[in-house]
Amino acid sequence: MVEGRKHRLSPSAWNRFETCPRMYWLSRQGLPKKAGMAASMGTAIHASIEDLLQIDLSGREPSESDWIFAEANSMLRKRWEEEKEVFHATPRHPNWKEEKFREAQKQQKGAINMLLDHVGIQGLSHERITVALWKKIQSLVIAVEGELVTEDGHLMGRLDLLLAIVDEKGSLTGWLVADLKTGRPPRGVLKPEVNRQLRMYRDILLSNNKTAPPVLAQGWYTDTSSKWDAKGENVLDSAYEAWNATKPTQTPLEPTPGQSSCGGFCDWKAWCPHWWSWRYENKSLHKGDFADGVVLLHQYDHDRSIATVEECVPANSSGSVQPTGQIRNVTFDGRGKEALESLLQDGHQGAIFLGSAMMNRDVWRVGSWCDVLPWAPIPDSGMS
Repeated sequence: MVEGRKHRLSPSAWNRFETCPRMYWLSRQGLPKKAGMAASMGTAIHASIEDLLQIDLSGREPSESDWIFAEANSMLRKRWEEEKEVFHATPRHPNWKEEKFREAQKQQKGAINMLLDHVGIQGLSHERITVALWKKIQSLVIAVEGELVTEDGHLMGRLDLLLAIVDEKGSLTGWLVADLKTGRPPRGVLKPEVNRQLRMYRDILLSNNKTAPPVLAQGWYTDTSSKWDAKGENVLDSAYEAWNATKPTQTPLEPTPGQSSCGGFCDWKAWCPHWWSWRYENKSLHKGDFADGVVLLHQYDHDRSIATVEECVPANSSGSVQPTGQIRNVTFDGRGKEALESLLQDGHQGAIFLGSAMMNRDVWRVGSWCDVLPWAPIPDSGMS
């Protein structure tokens, strides 16, 4: 664990720990972070909605309409450019997809529709949203982008929106925790990990506010403007058990190799020998589109961006490499090429981790979406 960081458990860290304790442990070691376009777009959308809810409308005519699109678009563009800078400054990143801005605009409109729904209005074109109507929505905002932390500091979450729920007379009847979701909407029911995340927000809020009104927690899915209630018992006892189980250790936590951990998109494979052993043992190593592998580089033609590599398999449980004699040609382009050439310029010698390469072909392809990293597995005994 990075020195000086207080041990707190968030819903995402809890989910990661349950997927694989080793994955969770690796995520806390200050290893090079990975950026993703979906996450960056989501952050920009979230921030723009928060900005819009905090816009100063004093001095503007209550009846003014046809104003929100320009304001919302300007705020989204500003946040989009900020996220682009963060994205490019992150050590591991693919190409930025500027064309996704149109999708971000669509999802921002979805969030606005759900805010309108919160005050009982459906189907209103955004051109007809008046200053007075938006002020009414603002009047129901209790908190925007707030950090939820238990009194002992052990459990935490990031609250997107806390809204007042009022009746027809304007009397407070409850609080609504609204968590904006820019990913794929549920099919019939919230995913268990999302349901638990929302309940954790709800329960931290209630634990910190003993006289709080009833609290409802919802996932607001911007793609379809759909709202999904979180349902279930209080999760804090279970969360504290997970907090205790995830206390910082010098030695890595146990891995749980399997399809959900080693077969999925774990960001920390380049430092874990166990996914490699699992892939090798179930005969899926170096196979399929968007596959991962460990190779030795024998030759690289800079002008043609083609490398000759040798597949490696585990020599032991600590991640030592055993060359197989299986030679492959690999084309590198975009960020994949830049990452390889950066490694070579830094004088890297030894095995290389290739993440999400296209290996289901005679000539492998490593593109802008791929990881090209030194193979640096951390053994079960911990960092040397």
